[in-house]
Amino acid sequence: MDIQGFFRTLDEMFTKGKTPEEIDAYLLSALEQAKEEKDYGAYASIGNEMIGFYRSISRYEDCFRISEDVLMLMEELQLDGTEHFATTLLNVATGYRAAGRLNESLSYYARALQLYEQLLPKGDYRFAGLYNNISLLLESLNDNEKAVIFSERAMEVIDAIPECVSEQASTRTNLALIYLKLGRDEEAKKLLKDALDRYESIEGEINDPHYSAALSGLAEAAFKEENYTEALSLYERAAEEVKLHFGENESYQLLLQNAELVKKHLS
Repeated sequence: MDIQGFFRTLDEMFTKGKTPEEIDAYLLSALEQAKEEKDYGAYASIGNEMIGFYRSISRYEDCFRISEDVLMLMEELQLDGTEHFATTLLNVATGYRAAGRLNESLSYYARALQLYEQLLPKGDYRFAGLYNNISLLLESLNDNEKAVIFSERAMEVIDAIPECVSEQASTRTNLALIYLKLGRDEEAKKLLKDALDRYESIEGEINDPHYSAALSGLAEAAFKEENYTEALSLYERAAEEVKLHFGENESYQLLLQNAELVKKHLS
């Protein structure tokens, strides 16, 4: 099977705005072709794409079904000690996290971490992404102290890679937002200002959603200090960033609600 051709066509479908139904039909057809040709490498690759796709459109039962299918196949092929298997575990874990099945998600992340530690050199870029994902999950489980530990590990890894400025900024934002939950406001503010400096040092347009999150985090800190004028300005800036890049979505509406709340304190 021409797996590169599959990915080219899939990318074109997303670029041309094909419907989820059309993309789903294409994925299922390609998966069946790989199965008929007994091209198990292609089958696993397509399956991984389907895991992410079903997660993105909230079809979680389909996500779980293909996750189990791909993991079982890779285990039968004795690929369960490989980097590719670890990547699949990470993908599956993120699907379970999106669906709110947090303890199952944690078990898959733990398996991925165990494989990464066996297979990857210390400081490998991929650890940062895994640590960040585990941190976000632990935060959802209200285990914020452990979430801090993994976020700090992610920052240590990504700071050692000078060219990853955007990732350095987003990791600082994630960590700062946990600090705010824990009442470590001064540390949070320092990290958020550092994150904004890093974002604003990047040439060209900033389209990372963590940029607006950093603005929103500083707004929250200002609000807690009763600096309502600054909080309002930051919430409005954050809302405009979201609207510019992602439209008037749920995050945009929430930021506007926060801004309105601040206005009541100014009136």
